[in-house]
Amino acid sequence: MSEFLTGVFNITPTPFHPDGSLDLESLTRLTAFTRETGVQGMTILGVLGEADKLTEAERDRVIETTLAAAGDGFAICVGTTHAGTDGCIAYSRRAQALGARAVMVAPPKLARSNDAALHRHYVAVAEALDIPVVVQDFPPAVGGITMSPELIGGLAKASARLVTLKLEDEPSPQKVSQVLAVNPAVRVMGGLGGMMFLEELRHGAVGTMTGFAFPEILVAIARAWTAGDRDRATAVFYKYCPLIRFENQPRINLALRKHIYHRRGVIASPRVRAPFAPVDDATLADLDDLLTRLGLAGRGAVTIA
Repeated sequence: MSEFLTGVFNITPTPFHPDGSLDLESLTRLTAFTRETGVQGMTILGVLGEADKLTEAERDRVIETTLAAAGDGFAICVGTTHAGTDGCIAYSRRAQALGARAVMVAPPKLARSNDAALHRHYVAVAEALDIPVVVQDFPPAVGGITMSPELIGGLAKASARLVTLKLEDEPSPQKVSQVLAVNPAVRVMGGLGGMMFLEELRHGAVGTMTGFAFPEILVAIARAWTAGDRDRATAVFYKYCPLIRFENQPRINLALRKHIYHRRGVIASPRVRAPFAPVDDATLADLDDLLTRLGLAGRGAVTIA
């Protein structure tokens, strides 16, 4: 059921016009561009997609526009996190009805971590659907709620729809090993902007689901790794680590990614909806210098040598 959730799934931002309204033309272009980079699929309406800043009507428009642009054979995963189980089920059923191949769900915020409550939440969502649920383990996004390896392994055992994990609990490579030791059936996808992608692969991850704005770099790493060329995978990762690190700076990573997609000619505006942390001119100058030194300053797709 979840075999297609492997390799690189690019988490994309939601484009806005300078006035803050949805830019569906840019979204269509972004979807086509993302598919052309060679990724296995695309994830929308995650944290990077500013899902919490959209109305329900806007959510539908983003899903519908993305699916229409994606075409056949390109998997779209939709973020459907909600504070309540019923709300999460409603969001997830709506995404499924519109044509999503999978949904991604982070834990609901609780007063404190509670494995039993989280288990009930995820199983209820999975039982309400016919498509996979990607379990997102990202404590900073949900008030520090942590998911133990035992909980994650138990979810995969409880439902075939819960075998895929998007792991963003640091140190992530170590937790990949811990989760697989509990249940080798879990299919672990990394995250965190790709910062630990190579190490996650070494520890048993099957890919990554992240928002790095040069997904073709991650595709090159994944393809080399899958082909058994560990030296090339390592060389590509080490070459572009400075950009991966720079782009994933806390609080400004979303804005930086939008600036990169804007510079690449993919989206018309780098607008982020308020409230957000702006990027100053000096930081953007640092970005331009880095892109130039890595040979990535042009528009459009790049070939990874």
